Amino acid sequence: MKETVRHTVTAALPYANGPLHIGHIAGAYLPADIYVRSLRARGKEVLFVCGSDEHGAAITIRAMKEGSTPRAIVDKYHVLMRDAFRDLGIAFDIYHRTSSELHTRTSQDFFLQLHRNGAFTEQEEQQYYDEEAKQFLADRYITGTCPNCGNTNAYGDQCEKCGSALSPKDLIDPRSTLSGSTPVLKPTKHWYLPMERSQQWVEEWINTGVLDGELQHDAGEWKPQVLGQCNSWLKDGLRPRAMTRDLDWGVPVPLPGAEGKVLYVWLDAPIGYISATKQWALDHGQDWEKWWKADDTRLLHFIGKDNIVFHCIIFPILLKQHGGFILPQNVPANEFLNLEGQKISTSRNWAVWLHEYIERWPDRQDELRYALASILPEFKDAEFTWKDFQDKNNNELVAILGNFVQRVLVLCEKFYGGQAPEPAGGTDQDTMLWAELNAIPDRVSADIDRFRFRDALAGAMNAARLGNKYLTDTEPWKLQKSDPERTRTVLFNSLRITAALSVWLEPFLPFTAKKLRGMLGLGELRWDEALRADLIRPDMPLGKPEHLFKPIVDEEIKAEVDRLHAMQPQPTEEKKEQKAPAAAVEAKANITFDDFSKLDLRIGTITAAEKVAKADKLLKLTIDIGEAAPRTVVSGIAQHFDPAALPGQQVLLLANLEPRKLKGIESQGMVLMAEDAEGRLHFVRPPGPLPPGSGVR
Repeated sequence: MKETVRHTVTAALPYANGPLHIGHIAGAYLPADIYVRSLRARGKEVLFVCGSDEHGAAITIRAMKEGSTPRAIVDKYHVLMRDAFRDLGIAFDIYHRTSSELHTRTSQDFFLQLHRNGAFTEQEEQQYYDEEAKQFLADRYITGTCPNCGNTNAYGDQCEKCGSALSPKDLIDPRSTLSGSTPVLKPTKHWYLPMERSQQWVEEWINTGVLDGELQHDAGEWKPQVLGQCNSWLKDGLRPRAMTRDLDWGVPVPLPGAEGKVLYVWLDAPIGYISATKQWALDHGQDWEKWWKADDTRLLHFIGKDNIVFHCIIFPILLKQHGGFILPQNVPANEFLNLEGQKISTSRNWAVWLHEYIERWPDRQDELRYALASILPEFKDAEFTWKDFQDKNNNELVAILGNFVQRVLVLCEKFYGGQAPEPAGGTDQDTMLWAELNAIPDRVSADIDRFRFRDALAGAMNAARLGNKYLTDTEPWKLQKSDPERTRTVLFNSLRITAALSVWLEPFLPFTAKKLRGMLGLGELRWDEALRADLIRPDMPLGKPEHLFKPIVDEEIKAEVDRLHAMQPQPTEEKKEQKAPAAAVEAKANITFDDFSKLDLRIGTITAAEKVAKADKLLKLTIDIGEAAPRTVVSGIAQHFDPAALPGQQVLLLANLEPRKLKGIESQGMVLMAEDAEGRLHFVRPPGPLPPGSGVR
């Protein structure tokens, strides 16, 4: 594997059919921004690209709902998303759009090269057709019941409830979103990518990092949930996937006889990363190819869990079939962010919209960045609550970081007229302080490189904690009377800690870092300059002390929670009357408390899931309940859940059920489920993440 010279970092292209919410930010964009800012601080050559995904059926559906046109929709939401990213400090080198002429040319050229390389097969297929609307239906124009989880509103390409990848013919009781009628099947021709031809090399490349006999990446660095979802697909066997669609909004297929057809959005959209790079190169007089074709370039895709297969399997196949392109060295996908005990839902308005947050909380971008960075769903789903947002601000940003900086600058203003003091000799206490501080930057950067941004943020904040402890232990406000020389040293050291914080926190809190540098009269600093001895010079003027953060009061939080609930669509009177209460399950005979106390109920986290061979109803689950080794549990839920979507799911486990063998597998417990009136199963789980092994009583 060649040494990395430059980094191409992409963040998932958001659909331009609606605004951004905090789930999007925590899923892909904030982690990517932290990573890129860290690379730049360390002097790395990096290009950070993104843009609006402006094609596909979702755009046309939104246009129909709003009585508008696809062009008007994408123009509206492209600007809204671009500005919201900018206002939150997400520092893309370019934020492009897939409706540009450059993107159309790039996508068509890419498709034609694939066609020349024999990458496609032409196939006439039976596709759903809406006889009322008189048009073929793209995947997103069809909804129906998911065959895996029973969701009655699954789309023709994916169930957004369980995450299963689908085709329209998989749906039970399909219906057209255009007219609401049941569609019929009619023949149409499409160009397919026969992915089964790539099964062997994809499997080897993902799991070992080896491609064409050469090591391309370290598979041990890939997140387990990413590998798990990919291997679930690979285990089922890759199948052909159509790369064209019958639509009038998108990149036209550049072949004779393909009138009325456009490129499949999952061929079109990833090429948006390449066309964005081309546009950036044109704007800056640079060569775009080194960012996508040089083997000393490290390519990384930051995405959410619902895009894993497209970035780890389909797009790499397309790149390799085209020829000349590098493949990603990592795809550090995050899990989902939930909100106040529920899944974020754009259709139900259960979301914190980014542009609205910025309007309601002006100049409080870093407070949101901090709260989200501290709970990023890096390996399992996480939850945002407004109360936690308040606590993070008041107990950490205000009480730890802000308090430290404020005390240092106020004391320098009081004792030295707003100038940095000249230090006297150090003590053993100072030596211990610098030993702890010197260990921070390598630890923080290592955590960032491993995509453990929560740990990295905690490590950077430790510098502020050390600073507060140093002030508390030395009490310079008292020491000034008895030992002014020692006071000068303490406050000089504290100013140096403040300077270091402006560097170490910059990837997470860029607005705050800029304020800190302004207070100290410092310019931009590299990562390795954070503890430079001459950053703070005796008698250098300091800025006026100011509060970096202000407390958030209960009334502000209550207003946000009330607003969230008020946005929920209210059922009509007709629907209220039609909704009959579910029949209660018949009560069983009473048991004694001693009987109940024998049950060992624990919270567990699913770490792996797979289907049991020759058993349609069974899944083999690997569950962490805090023991030395995880448990193996066989559960009859295969007809309700996609195993690829289960890692990270928390469950309620009956842990002391006598082990029994099912299909030759010893099952070491039972996952407890709830069943609704329609017979659908639901996990019984805590409202927020708990440590595996937590008891239930």
